[in-house]
Amino acid sequence: MSLQFSQRAIDIPPSPIRKLLPLELEARKRGVHIYKLNIGQPDIPTPEVFFRSLNSDLPQVLGYGPSQGLPEFQKAVADYYKRIGLPVEPHEVMATIGGSEALFFAFLAVANPGDEIIVFEPFYTNYIGFAIYAGVTLVPYTTRAENGFHLPAREEIERLVTPRTRAILVCSPNNPTGTVLTRAEMEMVLDIAQQRDLFVISDEVYEHIVFDGEPHRSVATSPLLAERSVVISSFGKTFHTTGWKIGYACAPRAISAELRKVHQFMVFAVNTPGQHAVARYLEDAAPYETLAAFYQAKRDRFAAGLAHTRFRLLPCEGTYFLLADYSAISDLPDAEFAQKMIVDYGVAVIPVSGFYERPFDARVVRFCFAKKDETLSAALERLHAV
Repeated sequence: MSLQFSQRAIDIPPSPIRKLLPLELEARKRGVHIYKLNIGQPDIPTPEVFFRSLNSDLPQVLGYGPSQGLPEFQKAVADYYKRIGLPVEPHEVMATIGGSEALFFAFLAVANPGDEIIVFEPFYTNYIGFAIYAGVTLVPYTTRAENGFHLPAREEIERLVTPRTRAILVCSPNNPTGTVLTRAEMEMVLDIAQQRDLFVISDEVYEHIVFDGEPHRSVATSPLLAERSVVISSFGKTFHTTGWKIGYACAPRAISAELRKVHQFMVFAVNTPGQHAVARYLEDAAPYETLAAFYQAKRDRFAAGLAHTRFRLLPCEGTYFLLADYSAISDLPDAEFAQKMIVDYGVAVIPVSGFYERPFDARVVRFCFAKKDETLSAALERLHAV
């Protein structure tokens, strides 16, 4: 008798971000240093003040916290939003294990098996796994590099709406494209959601990494849109603390109650020390108020270096990712080109075809520039040889 796995497990594709790891490990065995410009993992030190926050005034017993999050954490997040002009109340905040858990819970809370969620591709690859586990069908609209991966005309989105549609999922700033939605685009999403009675799931984990003086536009800025929205974010991106996996979901009371029920039966609570540390760290606005300028300098430095290579840069309005067209370098499919970059040049990049619901090869790769300047300089030396 042979063991049979669930169809759900079989249907989940391997992560395009992780499946190149064996090649990296093999290169290291040969003594090749790999510059990891692939995953969104900063090599920038976590600020010392975060560790001081972590080590100060912790309770003597680190017991389970409330499922929705420690009251201090909820209040700190709500106060943080109020400082940037968004009306969020503590009871609307739920602590989660990173932004990914919050996204998965949102899928489970707003859609039934067989329902549909409209999404704009390319998109964060984990959306595919969340949808498969939740039994939800993603209905993608493919945005184009020619218009900066911005949203299409309203009628193109409305054409995707069916009786099974439950939500629209937006991500701004977008991973992997770096696109930041305009006010007009957010208003269009609001109007469609209201008229078609849909939820909006807003992935805003890169909210503070927006460039060239443009503001981040959260769905929470509109009271009407906030009524039907789940806002997702994560402090891993904001504070260089990806390993702590502290995120949250913000939603009105009715939606929060459903999210909390899912959360209680999955992981119950988020780690207590991390919540204490984030709550204290949020008292100082400087770390997130200066983040855009910090990463814009890195974007400009890296883009200037790549301008002297055969890569063709695509616009980057936010996040710490930059897309580049390599069609002047090679005719290889992007997955094979990414392998070649590791084996021949010791630079890890991500093939962008993995960010589509169905593989779509546009000869484009993603670089992560959330690295120390010396890391970027050394990687650029190798990229100049490509």
